[in-house]
Amino acid sequence: MQGMNCVAIVVAAVAAFVASVVWYALFGNAMTELREADQTAAADSGTSVWTVLFVVAQSLVVAFMLAYFVSRLGIVDWQGAVGVGALVWVFPAAILLGSVVHEGVPLMLAAIHAGDWLVKLLLIAVIVGVWR
Repeated sequence: MQGMNCVAIVVAAVAAFVASVVWYALFGNAMTELREADQTAAADSGTSVWTVLFVVAQSLVVAFMLAYFVSRLGIVDWQGAVGVGALVWVFPAAILLGSVVHEGVPLMLAAIHAGDWLVKLLLIAVIVGVWR
């Protein structure tokens, strides 16, 4: 864990969680409209405590991994951190695109989720990259 700031990792995870809450508040209506076509997704629209705890834990894992990558790559400025965050974003974007192709997820719904991942990954990468 040399070169990794544990406080920055926790702060980045919390910031990513808050950013997601804001993101989905902004796009909640659009998501509801897109999900109405799929009755199974629309039926499960509540947010449980377990879901929130999972997302917080997920954010911690992602923040830790990005901190590891940033540290190992020797990133010391926000520009390099943004580059790493954008490169890592290719993975969830590709997975979400796969859900469009293979599972019939509406493209706009996948785009909303991909945007959330982009914002989170850039935010986390910059926080752990700059805050040493």
